[in-house]
Amino acid sequence: MSYVSKEKLFTKEWFRVWTLITVGAFILASGFVFFIDPHRIAPGGVYGIGIIVHYLTKGMFSWAPEGFPIGTVGLILNIPLTIIGIKLLGPRFGVKTVIGFILTSIFIDAQHYLFGYEPLVDDALLSSIFGGVLIGFGLGLIFKSKATSGGSDIIAMIIAKYTRLPLGQLMIYVDSAIVLIALAAFQDWKIPLYSWIVIYITGKVIDMTIQGVSYDKTLFIISDKYDEIRDKLIVDLDRGGTLINAVGMYKGQEKKIIFTNVSRREVHMLRDFIEQIDPRAFITVIDANEILGNGFKPIKED
Repeated sequence: MSYVSKEKLFTKEWFRVWTLITVGAFILASGFVFFIDPHRIAPGGVYGIGIIVHYLTKGMFSWAPEGFPIGTVGLILNIPLTIIGIKLLGPRFGVKTVIGFILTSIFIDAQHYLFGYEPLVDDALLSSIFGGVLIGFGLGLIFKSKATSGGSDIIAMIIAKYTRLPLGQLMIYVDSAIVLIALAAFQDWKIPLYSWIVIYITGKVIDMTIQGVSYDKTLFIISDKYDEIRDKLIVDLDRGGTLINAVGMYKGQEKKIIFTNVSRREVHMLRDFIEQIDPRAFITVIDANEILGNGFKPIKED
């Protein structure tokens, strides 16, 4: 998988990608500055390390009485990690990734300079929830530009290369290790608990940002009245589908399976219709995270 930028300069796609990176970095930084950093929550990543370093160095530097700047720590860690990643993994980390973590570091330190280190909300749990939402949304925008967030992602990729362990599992391990370092540094069990809440929410919001929020459903319908159901789908609901030949496992009888995607409202309309014409039908309804194609979300983004 390559993350090297391929967009032509000053095209519509070029502006879209760089807008996503800039806005994503700003939102990501805001999540840390206003909700996460002030409560000493360290939800993994280089900025989690930056939070630990920041509070441990408080009062050590005359030019930074509040502690070493969090964004600067993240930048100092990201640069060598990216260089090592390029050497060991190849050119997966292009200019978009580099600019993304540079902007994030600048935005974090600039916002701390302007607004200080006081929390926007005193409640740590509330801050964990809203901080996780902002961080996840910001990262999701960056990922949509086909960049990475650097940091612990690169560490996990390097370990995955030599251990063959799943990348997603390794990312959890790396972030959890940083959370435990925060526990050792601050001697407060609430910090890792809040940190894991942030990590969980961040992951969910990243998925929602990339895939979108969908209320569409996927249906598998087994019925002897498949012709009537097909007509209902095509004529009344203006939906398509696929007719699949199958064999029942119990009696070995040939069956027809209708595979289709419909909206949440159309599920109830179709179910009521099937109930009337074939009460013995078998219907499986599945939440569809994302449906691409005619009648739904276009495959190619504008």
